[in-house]
Amino acid sequence: MSLEWGDVRHACATVAIVLTVATRPSAQQAPAFRGSVDLVSLAVTVTDRAGSPVTGLTAADFEVREDGRPQVISHFLPGHSDEASAATLHLGVLLDVSGSMAGEIAFARTAAIKFLNALTRAADITVVDFDTEVRVARFGQPDFPRVVERIRQQKVNGWTALYDAIGVYLDGAADQDGRTIMLLYSDGGDTRSALGLPGLIELLKASDVTVYAVGPVAQQSIAARVPQQMVLRQIAEVTGGQAFFPVGMKELDRAYERVLAEIRAEYTIGYLSTNATADGAWRKVDVRLSKPGVRGARLRSRKGYFALYRPGP
Repeated sequence: MSLEWGDVRHACATVAIVLTVATRPSAQQAPAFRGSVDLVSLAVTVTDRAGSPVTGLTAADFEVREDGRPQVISHFLPGHSDEASAATLHLGVLLDVSGSMAGEIAFARTAAIKFLNALTRAADITVVDFDTEVRVARFGQPDFPRVVERIRQQKVNGWTALYDAIGVYLDGAADQDGRTIMLLYSDGGDTRSALGLPGLIELLKASDVTVYAVGPVAQQSIAARVPQQMVLRQIAEVTGGQAFFPVGMKELDRAYERVLAEIRAEYTIGYLSTNATADGAWRKVDVRLSKPGVRGARLRSRKGYFALYRPGP
């Protein structure tokens, strides 16, 4: 049975209203990481110097500090574990079909379909295609052929509401329990959104979505390419994800191998914060490796979360 939303369309005026409310995470929003009411849960990726995932680590190999204070890890799932593999995975595919993608849309369409062919265990797939408007549809895994057909039919036109498109997706993904991965295909430019980049970054910080961005920017001028790459990197890295800028399918395939390996080997670390104040404030979280034998390893995770907010009497 399809989970399609009926191709929900969001004009920019509507998006502005939705996102005005959503950009108040400190006082209004649910906790950034769900698991139980007070459990802080972090997805953590560890790679070696060559960029390959490091597996086989235990909870004792990590240390967590919140606002500088040590925390006790009470929940731990290693990558490739049966429980981790069984966790519900939600996949979002955001495809920029604005006029600026005219020279890259064929590559972006192919890239999106290749990834969907490689990651087949997602419980559902949310497709967001955007230009001047933002269009959203959610499909169940059995409806994969319809997802592919939707992507293949996309044609470029109009301005670019990139930030609004991500904001709309985050709003819909907030109700999904489990792991949420977003694949973004865009050159990184924005010419239409009601939401600004600072507001989008706050929304990303308050979400539990991990973003992997693919930027087909080879045909952009250097003057345009550099700032747009910076935007895509910022969007991805604030969530603990990565941005890739492949030139050709071979580079894309290598990038996908890394992303899929990371998703499968991702650790989940949870703890009950020692700070019980429900003030909705931003809590800085620092996850480090305590195992001395893992030299040159690189760890990626979110940098913090917004605490629960409970109004006073």
